[in-house]
Parts: sequence; C-alpha cells; structure tokens
Amino acid sequence: MSATTIKSSKLIRWRIPIVLAVTVFFNYLDRNNLALSLPRIARDFGWSDRQIGAYGEWLLGAFFLSYALSNILLSPLAERFGLKRSLMATIAAFSLFTILCAPLGQSLTALIVLRLLLGFGEGVHIPMLSAITSRWFSQHERSRANAIWGAGITLAVACAPLLIIPLIHAVGWRTNFAILGTAGMLLSLPLVWFFVEDEPHHSHSTNEIELVEDTPPTAYRQDWRFWLVTLGGALNAFCAFGMLNWLPSYFNRAKSIDFERLGYPLAIVFTAGVVGIALMAYLGDKFQRRALLASIGFAIAGVFVYIASSVNRLELVVLCFAIAVFFQSAYGAQEYAIVQCLLPSHRVGAGTGLYNGLSILFGGVGGSLIPGSIVAMTGSFDLAIFSIVVGALLAALVMLALARSLRY
Repeated sequence: MSATTIKSSKLIRWRIPIVLAVTVFFNYLDRNNLALSLPRIARDFGWSDRQIGAYGEWLLGAFFLSYALSNILLSPLAERFGLKRSLMATIAAFSLFTILCAPLGQSLTALIVLRLLLGFGEGVHIPMLSAITSRWFSQHERSRANAIWGAGITLAVACAPLLIIPLIHAVGWRTNFAILGTAGMLLSLPLVWFFVEDEPHHSHSTNEIELVEDTPPTAYRQDWRFWLVTLGGALNAFCAFGMLNWLPSYFNRAKSIDFERLGYPLAIVFTAGVVGIALMAYLGDKFQRRALLASIGFAIAGVFVYIASSVNRLELVVLCFAIAVFFQSAYGAQEYAIVQCLLPSHRVGAGTGLYNGLSILFGGVGGSLIPGSIVAMTGSFDLAIFSIVVGALLAALVMLALARSLRY
C-alpha cells in the first residue's frame, strides 16, 4: 500500500466518529427532551412541587432502567449481528419511540411505558460506537476518537435548551417529540449507511490489541479494575444525569426562572462541557493519565456544585454549574478509552454494554430516583442537588484508586 493511500485511509477514518457524533446528538436530544419538557408537562397535568418529584422520578428513571438492561443483555447479541447493522437498528428504534410520544403520551402511565421502550431501543447504541472506535483507532488515539463522538452528547446537552424550549413554546411538548424523532431518523440513518463500516479492510493492529487477542472472551470480568471503573461510571452517571434531569426543574422552581427563559442559563452551563471534553481528551492522549484526570475533575466539580447550591445570585449559580460541568467532562473524555483498554478487542461491544448497563442501572436510575425522592419528601430542590456533591466526591476517590493501579 502506497504512502499516499495510507495517509488517505487515516484521514477517512476520522470521519467515522464525526458521523457517530451526529447519531449521538439525536440520541441525547430524544432522551433528554423529557427533562426539559417536565416543567410544561407538570403545568399541563397540574402537579405540585412534591408531585413533580414523585412522578418525575418514575418518568426519568423508567428510561434508565430499560436502557441499562438493554445494554447488558442485548450488546453481546448486537456485536455478533454486526456493528453497523445494529447501530442502524437502534437508531430506527429510539427515533420511532420518540415519535410515538406525540400521539400516545396522553397520560403518566403512557409516558412511562414509552420511556421504557425508548431506553430499550437506545440500549446498544453506545456499545456499538465503542466497538467501532476500538477497531478503527489505536489506544493512543482513543481519547480523541471517543471524544469526537462523545462531543455529540455535550453538544446535544448544550443545544437542547435553545432548541427544545422554544420548540415546546411554539408547538407544544408532544409535537416536539415527533419533530425530534423524525429529524434524527432522517439524518442519522443515511450518514451511517454511507460512511460507517464495522472495521478497516486492512489490518491496523497495535501492541495492545495483540496482547489481548489470546485472552478468554470473558477474562475482563475477573479483572477488579474493570469493576472499579464500572463503579466510577455509576457515580459519574449519577452526577451527570442527576444534573441533566433535574437542573431545568431546579432553575424553574428553586431559582424562579420562567420556563421560556431557561434556554440560555442551561445552554451556558452545558456548553462548558463541550469545551471541557475537547481539552480533557487532548490531555488524556498526551499524558496517558486518564483516571487521574478524571479524579481531579470530579473533585473540582463537587466543590462547585456545592457552591452553586449555596448562592442565590443567578449569574453565580450559572457560573458555578458551568465550572462543575467543565471539570466533570474530564471523565466523559476518558471514559470509553479506559474501558476499551481493559477489554479484548473482539469483545469491546459486549464489555462496553456490561459497563454501560451497570453504570446506568445504578447511576442513571439513582440520578433520577434519589434527587426526585428528596424533592418528594422535603420539597427542597437544593437538598436534591446536594446529593450530586456527595456522588462527585465519591467518584473522585474511586478514580484516584484506579489511577494508582492502571497503566496504559
């Protein structure tokens, strides 16, 4: 193969995580639009603050329960079925279940069922992205490659308030679901069909892949480091989804920001994550100290969430949450690169599914239920946000322990 062809191949492969980022962008719009719609849903259904906590925790938690189980149970099957085919199937599924919220989401029970189906449909998405990335990129490139498609998450989170809140205001929260689901399906599926392949046609093996090929397929399950990073992932999910799910209602109810004015404060907070993930991914690949970076990021994030919950001036609240999200992104930038280095190359999809499923089962569900239960019992959104401080500091300790043992 000529030098020109090799260089062209290397450039072409970087378009793959960009396409994957588009699919993740719509994935996160579909899953997070309920959190942004919740204040308007509560108004339409006539819920009090305590009812928002009680009903909201079930609405938000239902998705994470089925999503986690789908990760764990379906990822090994999806990896055997084919990465690209499974990716297209999951995009079609979660887009369809989002669209169905428009005609069918007429009651709390119906919305909970649809959220369960949405989680089931999205379950194998991230594991397939992780597996594709591991086959196209070496260990020394993976923080950046994973961060490119991971930027779809932070971009969706940052843009969602500016896109979804005006859309809900204009057409209503039910029609909003239909528009987002349709857009995601029409844009994502053609891009994956034309630009994504399971793996390169030529070998690009690396030392770390050669080292794990002869290991038993499930050997990673006996590696305590895999379970330690899974604990860190669960705590990260608790913090990330706790803020993502409850910050709109927190700003609306605790800080008295009108629903129509939520867009810019939330966008500022979550845009910090876009900047953070780019910087932290670069640092992770450069220094190869990914777990240590994540530990430091969690510690700083916890401090600033505490400060944010303790002040009343809106500008300071937004600034502190933005700083917290910026530093928490240190884990998001390193997350799948850390997991991939502990997995056999031919089991990255199944292993990521187990990691992601358990993380979401305990952290994502916890991030919905625990803050919601606190609000339901006390009526205090400030106490609910404080639970995220505890989760961030525990995550910092877990990742510090991992950093002392993990070598890349």
